[in-house]
Amino acid sequence: MERVKAVILAAGKGTRMKSELPKVLHKVLDKPMVQYSLEAVKAAGAADEDICLVVGYKAEIVTETIGDNVNYVLQKEQLGTGHAVKCASDFIGEDGITLVICGDTPLITGETLKKLVDTHIAEKNAITVLTAIADDPTGYGRIIKDNEGKFVKIVEQKDASLEEQRVNEVNSGMYIFDSAILNTALSKLSNDNAQGEYYLTDTIEIVKSEKLGEVSTMTIENMDEIKGVNSKEQLEEAEELLKKCRQ
Repeated sequence: MERVKAVILAAGKGTRMKSELPKVLHKVLDKPMVQYSLEAVKAAGAADEDICLVVGYKAEIVTETIGDNVNYVLQKEQLGTGHAVKCASDFIGEDGITLVICGDTPLITGETLKKLVDTHIAEKNAITVLTAIADDPTGYGRIIKDNEGKFVKIVEQKDASLEEQRVNEVNSGMYIFDSAILNTALSKLSNDNAQGEYYLTDTIEIVKSEKLGEVSTMTIENMDEIKGVNSKEQLEEAEELLKKCRQ
């Protein structure tokens, strides 16, 4: 069995939460939302020593809350998702496969991530993108495929043509990578864009253009699982959905 590592992005302040508490420590029902991400990657096969949290805003409070049985790296400046993962490149290393998920997606299940791991290994992909079918895809990156259903690219809402905006398969922001290929792609990332940030999705472009391996997708039907929490309203919605799951 391949060694499964996991990088959980947990550095953001979460300005829209209007709170001094780091975003990932806001509680959903009975525990900090990042705890759900931790439990999901463990269920997918990552041992404690193979989990790394990328921390930033009030990092010491996050590490104190989670404890010292997982790894941490510090993202001193928030320069995008690609930069966050790049901070963990020593942890990612060259062996095994690496899951990358966010610490603000408390509804993702271990079952889904385990299926993502299994699909990735079975298909021998370089990258497998977790996608979902959305009734309303507004705001999400669209998954563009060719006539044969093969992955072509991810297009952000603001860059999507009218035809691309009609696509209802969306990017969850969760991925699994071949570790060595991920590190190669991270070393080639550029921040030559309007925001001056390093985007993790650009690693997909690099892998495809340099023919480093196959990029594919695994699609889930339940859009709720990929919902991120960025505001108090979304926090309440996540709580309601979790309650329903537990009934």
